[in-house]
Amino acid sequence: MTNYQYCTVTDEGRIRIVTLNRPDVMNALHSDAHEELESVWDEFAASDDLWLAIITGAGDRAFSAGNDLKAQAAGKRTGFVRSGFAGITHRFNLDKPLIAAVNGIAMGGGFEIALSCDIIVASENAVFALPEPRVGLIAGAGGVHRLPRIIPQKQALGMILTGRRVSAAEGKELGFVNEVVPAGQALSAAKRWADLILECSPKAIRASKQSYFRGLEEPNLETAMRKIYPGHQENKESQDYLEGPKAFAEKRKPNWQNK
Repeated sequence: MTNYQYCTVTDEGRIRIVTLNRPDVMNALHSDAHEELESVWDEFAASDDLWLAIITGAGDRAFSAGNDLKAQAAGKRTGFVRSGFAGITHRFNLDKPLIAAVNGIAMGGGFEIALSCDIIVASENAVFALPEPRVGLIAGAGGVHRLPRIIPQKQALGMILTGRRVSAAEGKELGFVNEVVPAGQALSAAKRWADLILECSPKAIRASKQSYFRGLEEPNLETAMRKIYPGHQENKESQDYLEGPKAFAEKRKPNWQNK
């Protein structure tokens, strides 16, 4: 396994676990970290053996405090890479599932990392906010665009225009958090979600995610439903497409091959 400077990467079977590893600055990120993480996600996307990923933060205080403002104030490079903040927020062609295990503060870019994931599991001590306007910035790594696509407009604007902090419990009530767990249990809960996903066909999962997001781009429901997206077609032509019904008929668990 490659040694990384700003994150740790552990592959457990089909699952890649990426831990943002700058606890001294609450896992805030700068350009060098973005470049490193971009390579981590490029490798994940290209691997046939890795079917989903979990991202979390080192320590018990923060998932990620977002942009490293001290590095920016010191004149260091803080711009994004092509795939966005943490190499993930602008990665629009990743059909593999991503789970955020939010174990503390998720501010600014940290919240935007979580929003770019498909499932958010948060510990009770997690706090979410988009405070960029308070320092003269906007939540340009997806916050101003993803949040209003997930929760109601007024609630999204209430967060975006004030930078106010939202607890894990309120995040679940608003609809951007899937599950709230006791402090220290976010990663284990995320693994539980991952295990549920791994019970399903990986090709069917990717086809479902791709169809979901591409379907939202269509002008109406009928147009979305009548289209066969590439992932859906690939799934229909796969061996796993036959394995699922066969396993059901034989009353056994499917042996997914991702083929």
